[in-house]
Amino acid sequence: MRAAFFDSYGDADVLRVGELPDPGPGPDDVVVRVRAAGVNPVDHKIRAGYLDGAFPSAFPVVPGWDVAGTVEAVGPAVTAFAVGDRVLGYVRKDHVQHGTTAELVRAAVRHLAPLPDGVGFEQAAALPLAGLTALQAVEAAGVQDRETALVHAAAGGVGHLAVQLARLRGARVLGTASEANHASLRDLGAEPVTYGDGLAERVRTVLGGAAVDASIDLVGGDALPASFAVTSDPGRVVSITDAATVLGGGGRYVFVRPDSAQLAHLARLVEDGSLRVHVRGTYPLERVAEAHRDVEAGHGAGKVVVTV
Repeated sequence: MRAAFFDSYGDADVLRVGELPDPGPGPDDVVVRVRAAGVNPVDHKIRAGYLDGAFPSAFPVVPGWDVAGTVEAVGPAVTAFAVGDRVLGYVRKDHVQHGTTAELVRAAVRHLAPLPDGVGFEQAAALPLAGLTALQAVEAAGVQDRETALVHAAAGGVGHLAVQLARLRGARVLGTASEANHASLRDLGAEPVTYGDGLAERVRTVLGGAAVDASIDLVGGDALPASFAVTSDPGRVVSITDAATVLGGGGRYVFVRPDSAQLAHLARLVEDGSLRVHVRGTYPLERVAEAHRDVEAGHGAGKVVVTV
């Protein structure tokens, strides 16, 4: 199979595309023929070697945890899927080696969900990690109807989904973003707030001096102390970026976990139009290094996808 891979840690230039052996299914696995693979910030951090302690690597490493495609082969114990089924998945394993930026990937059944016919492969590939992160953060914050939620980095890949999921629960949502992204946040039903110095004061001004019920930090830095400053209950401050600080303040840390039922739920929301996934850029497999640079630059709203 053709795959994108790297043999050593480094910048995007270590990525190359070539031939690797085809994977076969284990007893409770399927092999997915990849149509599209999402690119996330964790991918370039792994490639650079920053997460080697958390996720040991075995070279060559095929990057990527997000996938959308069709089932190519099934293991003998698999009953949930059949050859030809459309699927999407968050294929995160305990070690990093056999990722999704390839023509074929082996995936455990627990990492996959059915892909509805009404959802395209590129849109589906942008959903798993970001969508599950957003959903699990909204759940951890306990966002409910008639409450006010603050979402930081609200125009980003995770943020634009968290805004919509909080709105679907009936919450009023304030979202921090640069002014260039304020119009897109309004389109999602959020009230934009410019990030930077004085953020807490700006949030209080929007709310007439009141506090928010829940805060979701997706960016780190000054966003987390600002969240504690404007949230009525510190136990409802959630961060995906800074475990020590958020736990030390009495909040909750979320590290996204695979969940096939939640992923199926998200896919159905996309199919019926309740949840919009913004794909800002697509790259063919041969240009995977450009896709990594795009994500690493940290500019622009939405998600980046590699097509295979």
